[in-house]
Amino acid sequence: MLSPESRSIIDATLPAVEAHANDITDVFYPLMFERYPEVRAYFNQTHQAEGTQRRALANAVVAYARNLDRLEALGDAVSLIVNKHVSLNIQPEHYPIVGECLLAAVKQVLGDAATEEVLAAWGEAYQQLADILISAEEGRYQENEAKQGGWRGERTFVLARKIAESEEIVSFYFEPEDGGPVADFQPGQYIGLVLDIDGQQVRRNYSLSNRPGRPYYRISVKREPDGVASNFLHDRLNEGDRVQMTAPAGDFVLKDSERPLVLLSGGVGITPTLAMLEPALEGGREVHFLHGARNSKVQAFRDRLAELEKAHENLRVTVCYSDPLPDDAGQTTGFFDRDRLASLLPEDRNVDVYFLGPKPFMQACFQNLNELAIPPRQIHYEFFGPLQSLN
Repeated sequence: MLSPESRSIIDATLPAVEAHANDITDVFYPLMFERYPEVRAYFNQTHQAEGTQRRALANAVVAYARNLDRLEALGDAVSLIVNKHVSLNIQPEHYPIVGECLLAAVKQVLGDAATEEVLAAWGEAYQQLADILISAEEGRYQENEAKQGGWRGERTFVLARKIAESEEIVSFYFEPEDGGPVADFQPGQYIGLVLDIDGQQVRRNYSLSNRPGRPYYRISVKREPDGVASNFLHDRLNEGDRVQMTAPAGDFVLKDSERPLVLLSGGVGITPTLAMLEPALEGGREVHFLHGARNSKVQAFRDRLAELEKAHENLRVTVCYSDPLPDDAGQTTGFFDRDRLASLLPEDRNVDVYFLGPKPFMQACFQNLNELAIPPRQIHYEFFGPLQSLN
């Protein structure tokens, strides 16, 4: 429990920290990478360059400080952080590094206003949060280890198959090197890969694109023009090669319900929704699978969706091309705008919607679904990277 003195200091200095939160995180990350270069692998440098990771941390620090006495107000944010940390194999010894550099950044930005008393109070608040996260993460590590086929930390997997799904997306099938079983997972979860790229360790999260119950894990990765990990996977990781993997994690999972299900995706956002599709169909739910792609050359899993639609009367698939090719004549074109969604969803709007894709796609979906009066508690989404705002 935070001391009354520290709480009073934090309340008094929060406006200054909030006003300079982005400046603090802009100082924090380069400082930490300079002092402790070994932690660089735990952070996606693309998100660093875009600034999304820095803004997410700034928002998280302010939100935590505002709710020191009622952390339940943070909603799912704590669970999101715990899942990401477990998938990266974050350990207790990492927390003092972050705390030291974060306080140093506060001092550098706030200058004389960051007295020893102020830094001590914020340090106490940080330690309280660190203790909460460390405890929650330890619980997840133990759960992962206790599962049949489960493990703690990193486990060696072998690339068994590598299959092109489109001109941009390739699926990778990984099996355990030890020949043992793989832990089950919930549709929508992701794994963490630890890659050695030119002598540098790189860690990335990828959604599982296969249904649970298989003796392998499948991820389906889009090649990004400047993506260090995606280009390595596409061009240099070959069948028989080994990688380190962390256990499945994540809260963006298919929940039990009898309501009609809408799986709405854009581009490579199809991966977790595809993992949700078959279990939902087998459970008898009415499923509307809505997917947006630029054209047929980049659309993944087209044949598989056609097979499933033919085999299941409770499935309706709608694919929409935003930039169709001449050979795509007859295909639905455009976007999943408000009017199109209104025509595709059940009239009573009593549905569960899961959506994922590029941020502009997600912002449009979020706005349209709200305008169509889908109950907020029945709208579910997840970001590829750091938590951001869709408003």
